[in-house]
Amino acid sequence: MSKVYQKRRHILGNLLPINSTIIIPGADLKYRNADSSYNFRQDSSFYYLSGFCEADSTMLIVNTNGVITSSVFVPRKDKLKEIWDGYREGPEGAKENYFFDNAFNNDEINSELPNLIQGMDKVFYPFGKKDGFDQLVINWMKTAGTKDRHSKAIDIADGSSLIGNLRLIKDSEEIEIMKQAAEISAEAHMEAMKTVKPGMNEQSIEALYLYEFAKKGGRFAAYTSIVAGGHNACVLHYVENNQELNESDLLLVDAGCEYEMYASDITRTFPISGKFSEEQLAVYNVVLEALRTATDCVKIGNNIMDPQIASEKVITKGLVDLGILKGDVDDLHQKGAFKDFYMHKIGHWLGLDVHDAGDYMENNEHMGFKPGMITTVEPGIYISKDADVDDKWKGIGIRIEDDILVTESGNFNLTSKVPSDPKEIEALMA
Repeated sequence: MSKVYQKRRHILGNLLPINSTIIIPGADLKYRNADSSYNFRQDSSFYYLSGFCEADSTMLIVNTNGVITSSVFVPRKDKLKEIWDGYREGPEGAKENYFFDNAFNNDEINSELPNLIQGMDKVFYPFGKKDGFDQLVINWMKTAGTKDRHSKAIDIADGSSLIGNLRLIKDSEEIEIMKQAAEISAEAHMEAMKTVKPGMNEQSIEALYLYEFAKKGGRFAAYTSIVAGGHNACVLHYVENNQELNESDLLLVDAGCEYEMYASDITRTFPISGKFSEEQLAVYNVVLEALRTATDCVKIGNNIMDPQIASEKVITKGLVDLGILKGDVDDLHQKGAFKDFYMHKIGHWLGLDVHDAGDYMENNEHMGFKPGMITTVEPGIYISKDADVDDKWKGIGIRIEDDILVTESGNFNLTSKVPSDPKEIEALMA
């Protein structure tokens, strides 16, 4: 697998202008309190290009007249620290096992890295992505410039899009990992549908998801789970997850595991009693139609705004049909009247991050879909308790979300295993 990361470094290196370099920082260890740290997770771009999972590491890829080389700074071998915290590869291990051309101890970076960038025309790095790193790059460039007073100035540029748009197209290995992540998460959602009962607490449902993820290999959630009963679902990023579940309410759960560093992201909304009420079902079916219509738009030849606009039109018409909005559908859509009830975008890129790297614009136009992209599709309707609507609609919050892979012939739903059809949900919960 390490050869895959080496290949990616070469691809990125060949995207660089001749006689330039890109510097990619790894993640640092973060402390929760006192001397107790959070579980370490490597920076996604650093991992994508190395597979290397030790904290406080930095990578450098150089294009010198078309010759691509890569260097890495890693934690120094230390027997005592390895007894306490685990094995370290050290520079030799980084070269031998991860196929870097050069490797150094990370405490040598201030003296060695300027030598590697001396004489470069341009240095790329991801602007503003790591606290303090911008200043470190400036310091290294200043040091490099003082090594030869007659050397030309080095330009600096943001490398975020170079890396992000490379990550945007998933290769076959990534797709297989993400299919497994989606499978684990889908099964967790199905288990929750079968388990939920009135009187349970949102927290107990969250715990069920984490357990189902972990026992099948997804030890960590890809993001903080949203477990929102009743009107809590109208808070888009509700994460308190501590309220009692009432029999008459819906439960919206937005939860997905991280498997081998890759995210899944699924939302389902289902009745705590096991049976949708008439009003709940009416709103749900509008969201479901929006999901299906938008998903059909995720294909080559369309761009990222096509499913967005399709979902808006379906939801606007649905809200008019229900009497929640009044007026001409096209006029209401043009004015954005739906935004009181559907205020977010249809989806986002998915990969190593749940909101994954990659641009949404290309050549000043909305990004067109390409094979290997994975996007979420997640329409919703949220009718708050304060909305100016008939009381029977108040407190209904519904979102349905799938993970969609763009293929040569259309798309593939990675999360279709977990039902979204209301009859199938009720049958599963019976």
